[in-house]
Amino acid sequence: MKQSRLSARLGSDRNLLTALEVFVAIAEARQITGAARLMGITQSAASQQLASLEAACDARLIDRTVRPLRLTQAGELCLRHAQRILNSVEDLATSMRHEGPQPISVLRIGMLASIATTLTPALVRCLKAGFAVEDLTLHAGQSGDHETLLRTKQADMVITSNPFYDMDGLERHEVLTETFLLVLPQRYRGPSKRLQDILDHLPLVRFAATTSVGRRTEQHLRRLKLAVPRVIQADRSSMVTACVAEGLGFTILTPSLLIDGFVEQMPIVVRPLPGPGFSRSITVVARAGDLGRLPAQVAGLAARELTAQIDQQMGQVGREALNMDAE
Repeated sequence: MKQSRLSARLGSDRNLLTALEVFVAIAEARQITGAARLMGITQSAASQQLASLEAACDARLIDRTVRPLRLTQAGELCLRHAQRILNSVEDLATSMRHEGPQPISVLRIGMLASIATTLTPALVRCLKAGFAVEDLTLHAGQSGDHETLLRTKQADMVITSNPFYDMDGLERHEVLTETFLLVLPQRYRGPSKRLQDILDHLPLVRFAATTSVGRRTEQHLRRLKLAVPRVIQADRSSMVTACVAEGLGFTILTPSLLIDGFVEQMPIVVRPLPGPGFSRSITVVARAGDLGRLPAQVAGLAARELTAQIDQQMGQVGREALNMDAE
């Protein structure tokens, strides 16, 4: 009998989805105030939504006697169901974008911060004119940010340096493969035929070890058995190249990571990397089948725009560092 009454209450509550969203936010933030701020509502409204959900479930979902707040056993069970329900609703919204005269009216894209300025104008024009996208949201960040966006379904597509082969249900379209290059201050006059010689004169400025580029660089140096006693770390390419331009060190970056530095006319010199090289790929990743031909077309657009900009800014060195394989 209790289950029947519960089903009736939940089924008749038109605000159930909102209450579930607020409850999930509270469960993640472990406080009502922070969850309310995240949801863009008042603390009072969040408390009312929580109370409404608890009344519908006929159970206490939050233990309010401890700080930070803690879920009760019923709350843990409710959280698992709430997350599945909200994910299903999002999946429904994604699927319905393919219906009607405007198949993709809402689109959310994450992209690498280093290429965002180059790609954004052409990407917006393409999506607005060619696919009639009305509501477009763009996120710039690192590949780690992109993984979060995909897993939480806050992005429909990402242009990233990590193909996320450990995640199922994705389609991937390669944009380009690019080789890492040696980047020196323009006024550097020391030896440059071996990385060890440069390290004896300048510290290494590189991406933070928490980033994909930082990890790749660290792995390469470890393979070469190079001791790197002096390191400056940053998590944006413009910060790295700015330090090099000021003579504070040297770096190892790819052409796409150097675009902003050349556009800003930073005094740097780019050469092939001494010794064995290494590379990275940029890939468009999307949930398989959700967006039709759009991911492949975005990959082609990104390949053309990045190649043209690299060619314009870096000339022969940039062309030699690219191995194009656009789909």
